[in-house]
Amino acid sequence: MLAALGLTVAALGQTLDECQRAAEQNYPLIRQMDLIRTTTDLNVENIAKGWLPQISASAQATYQSDVTTWPSQVQSLYQTMGINMEGLRRDQYRVGIDVQQMVYDGGHVRSQKEIARRQGSVEEAQTEVTLYQVRQRVNEMYFGLLLLDRQIELNADLQRLLQGNEEKLQSMFWRGTAAESDYLSVKAERLNAVQQQTNLEAQRSSLARLLSLFCGIEVARPQLPGGAATGSQQTGPILPTARPELRLIDEQRQLTLAQERALDARLMPRLSVFAQGFYGYPGYNMFEDMMQHRWSLNGMVGARLSWNIGSLYTRRGDKARLANRRNTLDVQRETFLFNNQLEQVGQNENIRRMERLMEDDAEIIGLRTSVRKAAESKLQHGIIDVNDLVREIHNENAARVQQQVHEIELMKEIYNLKYITNQ
Repeated sequence: MLAALGLTVAALGQTLDECQRAAEQNYPLIRQMDLIRTTTDLNVENIAKGWLPQISASAQATYQSDVTTWPSQVQSLYQTMGINMEGLRRDQYRVGIDVQQMVYDGGHVRSQKEIARRQGSVEEAQTEVTLYQVRQRVNEMYFGLLLLDRQIELNADLQRLLQGNEEKLQSMFWRGTAAESDYLSVKAERLNAVQQQTNLEAQRSSLARLLSLFCGIEVARPQLPGGAATGSQQTGPILPTARPELRLIDEQRQLTLAQERALDARLMPRLSVFAQGFYGYPGYNMFEDMMQHRWSLNGMVGARLSWNIGSLYTRRGDKARLANRRNTLDVQRETFLFNNQLEQVGQNENIRRMERLMEDDAEIIGLRTSVRKAAESKLQHGIIDVNDLVREIHNENAARVQQQVHEIELMKEIYNLKYITNQ
């Protein structure tokens, strides 16, 4: 069945860190990282081809309203010599090829390659932000599963305790020292506990299946994290330099710097060499073509220097726009750090509150256990009725449940703090 769901059968127990790593690898968005890198490499490769020779082929046929001819006096002179000088024909043809090689581009190709790489880094950082949020979802499901496991264990203890008192009351009923209603009342409470167990196990099965599907592995027995330093040992907020949101802002800022350097490259002159050749009529030797109407091979090589200063018109506005974008990113960074510090303060307070609550849990359980045992003794001596005993049993169980809730909530708050700081 696990294979049908696409799950990997793992060990019986998985730690929270293992589940987080598995979830990140299993999350469909992880495949986008390879796609982004491949696309970036292809973009850079295509831009680098700007240094390759640029080759173009062309063919044209034209008919002109007028063409170059000899002056009438020259034609008359040549005619007296027996030479007919008609001039160029109105129909002209050309099939040619042009080759151009860039020698110096002022850093234009280099700046475009840097922009392509920075854009790829921004997309990767955006994907990392989404993948990082997967950890929080795993935390919620993982600690929820741990809490259900503890509640099921305590429910089993409650059933055993009720079963023991049920058997005692049944024996007392057979001896005539207890009413049948007392025995039946405890039995009804035990059956209620059985129903609660059924409900808890159904919730546990559903949540475990959801977490397993999310992680891509079978999460059979989650383990309570241990060894984590408590948040109360932290004296103040720390700088979460490893958060992917900050890396995203840094990459976006680097992109604006690359775009600003590209503005400088656009202002630089460009030098290239070229070669042109064509077969057609007329050619470069116009005088011969005016005398002989035939096709010929023609070629030209040279160097070309171009300098487009049109970007000066928008340069100031473009630089101001990029500077404004960087200022916006700086504000976003400060806002994120400010909110993160507030979250750290609130999380530390939650941790200290849970620790203070846990200080009295053991004593409360001890007192509830003593009261329950005393109630069992009083019931046997007829001092109290069975309802008082059932109430004390539930009070003791509630105290144990509360202790487990506090323990798991403390670890959850600690890991929430680790998520906030990415430490």
